[in-house]
Amino acid sequence: MATMRAGPATALYLATIPKPTAQEGEAIVRVKAFGLNRMDLLQREGYYPVPPQAPKTLGVEFSGIIENLGEGCKDGFKEGDEVFGLAYGGAYAEYIAANTHMLLKKPSHLSWVEAAGIPETWITATQALHLIGEMAPGKTVLWHAGASSVSISGIQLSKAAGASAIYATAGSQEKLDFCVNELGATQAFNYKTQDWAKEILAVTDGKGVDIVIDFVGANYFQGNLDVAARDGHIVTLASLSGTKLPAGVDIGAFVRKRLRYEGSSLRSRDPEYQGRLRDKLETYIEKFNNGTFNLFVEKVFPWEHIVEAHQFMEADVSKGKIICTIG
Repeated sequence: MATMRAGPATALYLATIPKPTAQEGEAIVRVKAFGLNRMDLLQREGYYPVPPQAPKTLGVEFSGIIENLGEGCKDGFKEGDEVFGLAYGGAYAEYIAANTHMLLKKPSHLSWVEAAGIPETWITATQALHLIGEMAPGKTVLWHAGASSVSISGIQLSKAAGASAIYATAGSQEKLDFCVNELGATQAFNYKTQDWAKEILAVTDGKGVDIVIDFVGANYFQGNLDVAARDGHIVTLASLSGTKLPAGVDIGAFVRKRLRYEGSSLRSRDPEYQGRLRDKLETYIEKFNNGTFNLFVEKVFPWEHIVEAHQFMEADVSKGKIICTIG
C-alpha cells in the first residue's frame, strides 16, 4: 500500500499497513486504478487541510471491485460489483473503505483507468459550475487552467449546459488549441503572453463573463474582478499563486457589478453533500458513451512508480488525467 512522508515526491514509498475494515455504510473495494490530483501534491508536502476522517494514505478517486460490505449499506451494491468512486483518502492502496453512497457501478464501456479518473474532477467541476456558479443556459463561463483535469471536465459540462460562450486560459499554444479544438471552448488565451482579462473584455464588448472558475488565487484576483460580468459569480477552488493579495487591488467591482466571490472545497464536505453530487454524476454516465463527454488520460503509471507519477504531475505538461494501476 502507498503511504507518504511529508516532503518531495521522493518521500513517497510503499509500505505494509493494516487492511481496512468496513464500517457501517461502507464497502471494501479492491483497487484496480486510482487517479492523481493536484491536492495530492499539497497533502504530500503537508499543506493540505486533510479531513479528520481521512487516512494518512493519499488518494481520493479510484476504481475497483467490491470485496465485502459493512452493515447498513442501502445503495444496491453487492460483493463482486465493479465500481468507481470518491473517498476522503486512502485510494493509493490495494484496498479502500468507501461509503457506498459515493460509489457508482462501472459500465462496461469504461476501462478501469478511465473510471478511476472521473469522480474527483467531474464532481468538482459539477459543484463549481452548477451548485456554486448557478449555471443556466445562455450564460458565459471562463475556466482558468483550461487543460487541467477539472477544467477539461468543466468546459465540456458548460457546453452541455448551454453556455453561450466558453473561455479558457492556459500556458502554451498546444494547450490553447486543445481547449478549443478538442474540448469546444469558444476561445482560449495564453496567460504568459496575453493580458487575458483585457482580451476577454474585448471579445465580449466589455460585458465580461457570468461565471469564472479559478484555481490560481492571488495573481488572478484583480483580473477576475475585472472580467466578471454584472451579477457574476467567481468561484475559487485553489490558490496556486498564493493567498496574499498584492498592493493596489481594487475591490470596487464587488459593489459596482454586484459580484459574488465564493470559495469551495469538495473534500471537506459531509457525505450527504458529496452524495448529491455523486447522484448528479450518475446522470452523466451515458454521456461518456455517446460522445457528449470525452475522457482524456495523459499517462498511466504502475503504482510502484508513484514517485515518477507525482514528478510528472509537478512538471505541469499534462492535458488530462494521470492514473496509476495496481496489479
